[in-house]
Amino acid sequence: MQGSKREWDHRQKNRDARLARATGKLGAALSGKLVPAERMVELLHSVIESGDRVCLEGNNQKQADFLAAALCQLDPAQVHDLHMLQSVLALPEHLDLFEKGIASKLDFSFSGPQGAQLARLVAAGKINIGAIHTYLELFGRYFIDLTPRVALIAAQAADRHGNLYTGPNTEDTPAIVEATAFKNGIVIAQVNEIVDVLPRVDVPADWVDFVVQAPTPHYIEPLFTRDPALISEVQVLMAMMAIKGIYAEYGVERINHGIGFDTAAIELILPTYAESLGLRGKIGRNWALNPHPALIPAIEAGFVESVHSFGSELGMERYIESRPDVFFVGRDGSMRSNRAMCQVAGHYACDMFIGSTLQIDLQGNSSTATLGRIAGFGGAPNMGSDARGRRHSSPAWLKAGQQAQQGKKKMPRGQKLVVQMVETFREHMQPAFVEELDAWQLAEQAKLDIPPVMIYGDDVTHILTEEGIANLLLCRSEEEREQAIRGVAGYTAVGMARDRKMVENLRDRGVILRAEDMGIDKRMATRDLLAAKNMKDLVRASGGLYAPPKRFRNW
Repeated sequence: MQGSKREWDHRQKNRDARLARATGKLGAALSGKLVPAERMVELLHSVIESGDRVCLEGNNQKQADFLAAALCQLDPAQVHDLHMLQSVLALPEHLDLFEKGIASKLDFSFSGPQGAQLARLVAAGKINIGAIHTYLELFGRYFIDLTPRVALIAAQAADRHGNLYTGPNTEDTPAIVEATAFKNGIVIAQVNEIVDVLPRVDVPADWVDFVVQAPTPHYIEPLFTRDPALISEVQVLMAMMAIKGIYAEYGVERINHGIGFDTAAIELILPTYAESLGLRGKIGRNWALNPHPALIPAIEAGFVESVHSFGSELGMERYIESRPDVFFVGRDGSMRSNRAMCQVAGHYACDMFIGSTLQIDLQGNSSTATLGRIAGFGGAPNMGSDARGRRHSSPAWLKAGQQAQQGKKKMPRGQKLVVQMVETFREHMQPAFVEELDAWQLAEQAKLDIPPVMIYGDDVTHILTEEGIANLLLCRSEEEREQAIRGVAGYTAVGMARDRKMVENLRDRGVILRAEDMGIDKRMATRDLLAAKNMKDLVRASGGLYAPPKRFRNW
């Protein structure tokens, strides 16, 4: 409209005003971009405004814990109604923000450690959940409609100019920083140390506004470490069925494993059971997963050719540095992780995702958001979904697609293998199989538009339990699909309601496979098959390079 003027640089002017407030408040205490730890609350009061979208870095492992604690000290009369953007709710402080009235809205991906408390706060109306995202979805929204105004991140080290070195736990940092810095947001980094020369520059100083050396190193959770001593014989049996009935059957070379003892068991019998089947060089060559210590024996046995990681794993640093042919390692010797790129790799470049869940319904829908515990989804919806945009082929992808389209007049295409691997009863004898997901009630309780489903049933190709494998690709109707699921649901109420005649028919057709149908002798399913039976065995397998965190040392 002629005569009217639009201000095109409002965000930039607002950013300048915030920085000016911070400079005025801190005065001589501010040395370039370096802020004393004891002045952090003052800095946050200067640069954060009520209603801001604030991204607090809390990944699966790396936590901006000092900044989280400082954020909790803000005066809610001065700063309130923050909209928090977080990959993971891991620390009590992440929810204290809502208890104290500093924050009111939350968009996140995973909340494992805080899942029960999150459910209580949602039920009490203290948290307004925007959405439970998958990681890649949340990162994508940082660049569209959830761009952070302020980002609070963690790094290993900074130099005196503000350049950052993230080391092996880069994780979410690039996605957070780039979205914030290039939309006139403010980036504040806590670091473990300030040095004259960095091993490498992971985030340039131009993208960072303030740096604080935290009093203690940022917290890192060894999330993916599993002690082989806790793997059961039932899990060994399930691992055998996975390898023979799925990995070998499809020739799966590019894999993403979820977190847990079930998949750790698979990793640990690759050098023994898979080797006995002549599968070295034929399965499990390329991986998208954190550097699980349970993978060490398979790497040493020559099964694994490459691993790209979402994040690192405590204690694996020296081993990774010594195996640069396998891991993505920088010139400094430390691994470069990147959660966003590894999510992309898992979605588009892997032929199979295999993971676990808390509940599965009769259509194969699964969720880890249950009544009393909103655990969120993490990366599973990306890993565990068929990538409709994929165009390159592989034998496993083509075979799954052929099975899915058998008897249908459709344009040929492949399909990703998505496997849900669960014991029929979880801890405290909670059934994994249910007639209806808790997600329906949770959606009503949290006022969500749709039930929070982790992996949709139409993406699931196989369900694996101690009872056997249900190949959902071979089902010809919804009724067959339901009975295939009931057929591996064991002695749960869902399993007991099976149509026995129909289940036997599905078994005759190979839709349901029991261990004996695959030629697996259950008497072989013992812990003797594990290439490492305890943490000390993993250390030995690594040639002494693996240094388990203290909690896993019992010698």
